[in-house]
Amino acid sequence: MSKMFFETIDTACIDPNDLPWTPFTPYTDEVHVKLLRVDPVKGETVTMLRAPVGMQLPKHHHSGTVQLYTIAGAWKYLEHDWVAKPGDVVLETAGSSHTPVGVEGYGDEIITFQITTGDLLYLDENDQVCAIENWKSAMDRYLAYCHANDIAPKDLSHA
Repeated sequence: MSKMFFETIDTACIDPNDLPWTPFTPYTDEVHVKLLRVDPVKGETVTMLRAPVGMQLPKHHHSGTVQLYTIAGAWKYLEHDWVAKPGDVVLETAGSSHTPVGVEGYGDEIITFQITTGDLLYLDENDQVCAIENWKSAMDRYLAYCHANDIAPKDLSHA
């Protein structure tokens, strides 16, 4: 008798040290993303983001939810008064838009861990969509970086 797929699912431990920081191109070479896992079925990515403190990322809109954990540094959204510091968790609701910016005084770089479901729609100064990011674009960026740097890619959809 053969095993069913659900019988082969097991827990996994992802070592982020085994995965590269990839530049967040074509938007910027200063911000780097570490793709830890993609789930094409749920449209979900698990990533880490590293940015210099003085960086402001483009405004974006979420089609799904985002859960962020701040590991290092501090950041905020221009549209809010709070500041996320190390250990803080930010929960972003679907249908929300914000502009991330680094906050001085908490180190030289910001590192976050996030679980994103759905598309991130990047907006221009007129709030018009100028780019779309999702699990597929994240995976394409990771694979292109691995290919360009002679790194054997890992299957991040099974982690």
